[in-house]
Amino acid sequence: MKAYELLFFINPTLEEEARLATLARADYAITSQKGIVDKVEEWGKRKLAFEVDKIADGDYILIDFHAEPSDIAEIDRVLRITDAVLRHMIVRRDDRE
Repeated sequence: MKAYELLFFINPTLEEEARLATLARADYAITSQKGIVDKVEEWGKRKLAFEVDKIADGDYILIDFHAEPSDIAEIDRVLRITDAVLRHMIVRRDDRE
């Protein structure tokens, strides 16, 4: 398994229940592919460099995880179809193998 980092943000005006459901869906996308979530950091509300869908702030979440390289496409697909996730990025971390 390789080390990866997932950074995504959601609309900060979402209710806490919807926010936690989105976080659980991202976690399930990783673990359903037999990945291992190492750490979840909630960065909180931050100003965006530019507006996305007329939203100027985002609620950022960083997830460090291990997964097989072949499973990253499925995790990416699940995040793309999750309406609450406005933007996301998955990066391989060679320094955390």
